[in-house]
Amino acid sequence: MTNTSIAKKRESNQQSFTTALRVMIVDDHPVVRAGFAQYIEAATGIAVCFQTGSAPEAFAKYCELRPDIALIDLSLKEGSGMELIKDILAYHGEARMIVISGHDEDLYAERCIRAGAMGYISKHEAAEKIIDAIEAVRQGDVYLNPALSSRLLRRAAGKSPENIADPKALLSDRELEVFELLGQGHSIKQIAEHLYLSPKTIETYRSHLKDKLQVTSSQQLARLAYQWVESTE
Repeated sequence: MTNTSIAKKRESNQQSFTTALRVMIVDDHPVVRAGFAQYIEAATGIAVCFQTGSAPEAFAKYCELRPDIALIDLSLKEGSGMELIKDILAYHGEARMIVISGHDEDLYAERCIRAGAMGYISKHEAAEKIIDAIEAVRQGDVYLNPALSSRLLRRAAGKSPENIADPKALLSDRELEVFELLGQGHSIKQIAEHLYLSPKTIETYRSHLKDKLQVTSSQQLARLAYQWVESTE
């Protein structure tokens, strides 16, 4: 191969790298991140620019790298996926984010879209839908599976037969996070450390939860939270 050919090939590779859609993956399971990265890297014109399981690190790297799209799980070992979405959007109003989660999509998808995400994929179908979602969001569209999209539209139109008066639907995003962590058996101190909040703040959220869910004791609240977590797994 001549020097001219080598130079042209190198230039072509550099152009491909610089024009590839850059995707960040935020998930607390290394094996899951590796699986997502494998699907993404196999697609033409898409590259993974960073992976992490930590919300604080993800935010710092987002600010540094400004990826085209961030794939974010809600449950992280450090910090909150939901709050990460809000923080990124506050920093960059044009951010494009897709949630990939094992959480109940009927309860979380609408919250994620309101928080600033442009797509929601259940982990049960993530492998086969992840490229479709990335392509849709790349074009500026919101990505939801058809069944979920229909349910959300019916709910917005007030025509959903579902029981949307479920008290948990009345909880704020942060209250729902605390409720879930209580159901997973975490102490007030552990929840505070996980969410980077003070124990006093978590106590306040727990008090709000008892009021909204109409329970009188912390033990009753923990039992209700545990039952809910078990029912959603």
